[in-house]
Amino acid sequence: MADILVVDDDRALCEMLVDYIKRSGHAADGATTLADGMKRAESGEYDVIFLDVQMPDGNGLDYIPKFRALPVEPEVIIMTGKGDLDGATQAISSGAWSYLRKPHVVRDLLLHLTRALQYREEKKRIKKVPIVLKRDNILGSSPQIMKCLDQVALAADSDASVLITGETGTGKEVFAQAIHENSHRAAGNFVVVDCASLPENLIESMLFGHAKGAFTGADRSREGLVKHADGGTLFLDEVGELPVNLQKRFLRVLQEHRYRPVGDTKEVKSDFRVIAATNKSLDECVLEGTFRDDLLYRLRGIWIRLPPLRERLKDIRDLTVYYVEKLCHRYGLEVKGISPDFIGALCLYDWPGNVRELFQTLENVLAYAIQHQTLFAKHLPEHLRILQAQSGIKAAVPDFSILSGQHGEDDFPKWKDYKDDCEKKYVQKLMLLADGKKKNACRISGLSRTRLYQLLKKYDPNRLD
Repeated sequence: MADILVVDDDRALCEMLVDYIKRSGHAADGATTLADGMKRAESGEYDVIFLDVQMPDGNGLDYIPKFRALPVEPEVIIMTGKGDLDGATQAISSGAWSYLRKPHVVRDLLLHLTRALQYREEKKRIKKVPIVLKRDNILGSSPQIMKCLDQVALAADSDASVLITGETGTGKEVFAQAIHENSHRAAGNFVVVDCASLPENLIESMLFGHAKGAFTGADRSREGLVKHADGGTLFLDEVGELPVNLQKRFLRVLQEHRYRPVGDTKEVKSDFRVIAATNKSLDECVLEGTFRDDLLYRLRGIWIRLPPLRERLKDIRDLTVYYVEKLCHRYGLEVKGISPDFIGALCLYDWPGNVRELFQTLENVLAYAIQHQTLFAKHLPEHLRILQAQSGIKAAVPDFSILSGQHGEDDFPKWKDYKDDCEKKYVQKLMLLADGKKKNACRISGLSRTRLYQLLKKYDPNRLD
């Protein structure tokens, strides 16, 4: 028997599902708000939570990480009245077990519940061996980074190919090195191949080596980078830039770990593990014909997607303290203090260049404040200080006309009308404050992109253009 929680604002449906689950032999409780559902989940030990999306006090999708972060790590099954591709993506990316359409929820509920419970039982039987990762250069403790570290541990315990994707500056090479250093190949070489800077006329020679006399200037045989990675790891940085005419040959090398150096008649063997990284969408490259789909499938044995810094602002303090101390040691300075307003200002920025941009900013700041013992927001570049100043300007509390004046029982507004009026004015003021930019609106309000689009579609559809 399992413990199940149903969170749905439709009281009749919630009670029906709770009764249906109880008749199936499980214990079940219901909640009609996210707040009540969270309270029950925190005080209980539920195995599975059925969660509605559109709730009176928020979006259920935003609560998936909160439910999953509970000590018992319940499986979350999303229920929704409307199919939404973005919602399904967010649900699965946030750790949901599955995504159900409400018209079929009664028909499919037991099937999904049975599979989720079977998975939990098997997970309990798996003996967990504590892994102490070497992660000297991977900083932060946000849920997003901890998830990536779990994947690093999985990759380090395997010899499968790994594809690391993420925006420029997110630390793809640092994660690749961590996988290598924690694997059984740690004693071997970690060989970096920058696919974006390989000279086209020498690319095959650099990768596979060449025999003496293979071309003009080849006065002796030379081993290539693939051979240098024998017993270790070959890291293909910016693999999306690998020339199409070389991709087929490289696919064969990945499959057989054998190749023929340029101008040689004998094949050479190299026992290497490949890790690739890119800031491109290789799926889009496949559609455009610039990347082979069979090579992509071969590279994506384990796929690690690194989050941009704007999605893990919790880590900015750790990153800042680490790098400021590193810079102070480098320049022989006494370690500087960091004021709260300095960190607060850093957290207001989107960091399109990610960790790399943050570190470059800190270097510039240190040069400017080299005589100061403490770093203040005043030392930051102007664009960051402007953001900080703007954040202090609070939007005025809306004067909701629906509640203005005196009301009797007969003309007192219905809750739905009042709620709609509040939401509409909030969205209008939010988009005004955000200068019409949806990314800024999400940052200011704390709304998810999916929820913001839902509100805009309902109250201000012109903003969707």
